[in-house]
This record gives sequence, C-alpha cells and structure tokens, in this order.
Amino acid sequence: MTATGSFDIKLEPQKDSDAPAGRMIIRKTYSGDLAATAIGQMLSKRIKGGAAAYSAVEEVSGTLAGKTGSFTLIHYGFMSQQERKLEVYVLPGSGTGELSNISGTLDIIQAGGKHEYVFKYVL
Repeated sequence: MTATGSFDIKLEPQKDSDAPAGRMIIRKTYSGDLAATAIGQMLSKRIKGGAAAYSAVEEVSGTLAGKTGSFTLIHYGFMSQQERKLEVYVLPGSGTGELSNISGTLDIIQAGGKHEYVFKYVL
C-alpha cells in the first residue's frame, strides 16, 4: 500500500559542546493518508566542502489507513558533491496497536520549503 501527504517539522538544537556531531530533537505533524505526530532525535555532521550525514530515530503515533497505533522510523542519510542518499524505514517489530505488523519505507520530498512523503508499507 502507499500513503502520501505532507508534514511540518520543528527542529530543536541541543547543546552537546563536547560531541563531534550536532544533536536535535525532531517534532513532526503528519497530514494526508498518515495523520500522526512524531518525536525523535537526530545526529548530524557537516564537514568543510559540504559533505554531510545524519541519522535519526523517530517515534510516530497516529492513524494510517483507518488503523491507529505507533511505530518507529529509522533515518540514514548523507550527501556530497557527487551523490545524495536517504533511507527511512520502519524498525521491524516496532508497531503497536492496529499497526503492530507494519513494515515499510518512507521517501521524503523536500521542495520550496515544504516536506512531502510517500510511505510504502504493508500491514
């Protein structure tokens, strides 16, 4: 199955002065086929020349295809001058409630300051 829609995101930088990477709290509100809120943490690193990487763990709670529950999304991304890669997938076994058997991947489309998603999933 495929769910589409958009999300609003709020990033809250955290102070970790001794850490080699930046850390942020992520707060999201999903709309569209997935009506949910999410909270997570992100670690990111950017180096001279523009290359960057990030990873995040995001807890999503809400309704998908009329079913209510929660699940965990795992993010892994990097970019350089040569390429960009982003993988976001459901952590196997993380689903609860009516979403207890969920699996899938989520694509994020960012353009013009807006965020949209395409969530390919199986219940």
